[in-house]
Amino acid sequence: MINDVSCCIHYTGESCAEVMTEADSSHHAEHPCDDRSTPYLCVVCGKQFTKKQPFMEHSRLHVGENWYLCTQCDKRFPYKSALCKHMNIHAGKYKCAECGKCYGSSYCLAVHRRSHSGEKPFECQDCGRCYGNSHDLTRHRQCHSGEKPFECTVCQKRFAMAFNLRRHNRIHSGEKPYKCYLCDKAFRLSDHLHCHMRVHTKEKPYRCQMCDMAFSQSGNLTTHIRIHMDDKPYVCHACGKMFKLGNHLKQHMIVHMEEKPYSCHVCKRDLSCSRNLITHMRVHTEEKPHQCYVCDKAFRQFATLKDHVQMHLI
Repeated sequence: MINDVSCCIHYTGESCAEVMTEADSSHHAEHPCDDRSTPYLCVVCGKQFTKKQPFMEHSRLHVGENWYLCTQCDKRFPYKSALCKHMNIHAGKYKCAECGKCYGSSYCLAVHRRSHSGEKPFECQDCGRCYGNSHDLTRHRQCHSGEKPFECTVCQKRFAMAFNLRRHNRIHSGEKPYKCYLCDKAFRLSDHLHCHMRVHTKEKPYRCQMCDMAFSQSGNLTTHIRIHMDDKPYVCHACGKMFKLGNHLKQHMIVHMEEKPYSCHVCKRDLSCSRNLITHMRVHTEEKPHQCYVCDKAFRQFATLKDHVQMHLI
């Protein structure tokens, strides 16, 4: 038997009959669902339903009543249909022939395949940008309308979609519903878990077009490309020196503060950042990890190797 919950109402034809518990009456609906073709309205996220059973199952999302347990990984789901789709992943029913990933439905697999083919069939009529699935296009369209009807009750930040508001609310609640089944690490967003899984699978889908390097995250590829382009977007306001990475600028700022917290245990030399200490230690270990791909000469520092390579290009 499904318990009544405080977050949803349904339209009876004449008035709004609230579905509430005695413990909480704070979710009183201020507006009825006037469209009789969708008589069941959730007042938390605004989603509407034509039938009572899907409406009652949906209400579990807001009160955490995830009743359907996967026997293989202990993951829980609010709908039986969601559990069935999840079990398809374990069974390998919908498996990508290119990378071996498994999905819960043929539709999800078809969307995933576009990441290999580069197909983007959903086009924005306003600006012409294309997307691989309709959900990403729907989210993109909000930037043109500027409408943000969903407001966070904690910080008053507004969102274009209820889905984005639900994701945002996890910042305040600390909820991390997406758990890695290999190491038990939990995440607030599903795409964060997706990126994390590459730690275990060693997958590196983001390849540099200028060399053979590959990365597990797109941000790391963007940072790497700066090596080829010599792009240095981070500028020191004190001396004007530029850096490829934000953390390199942070380490550099210690120079201006005259702070040298890192000391060499061999010669007792003090250095301003850990990166400089690592490079300095190569003087004692005689390690030369940066090797020229033309003549095989090796160097302690990447900057020295970079200057050396220019000699071959003259």
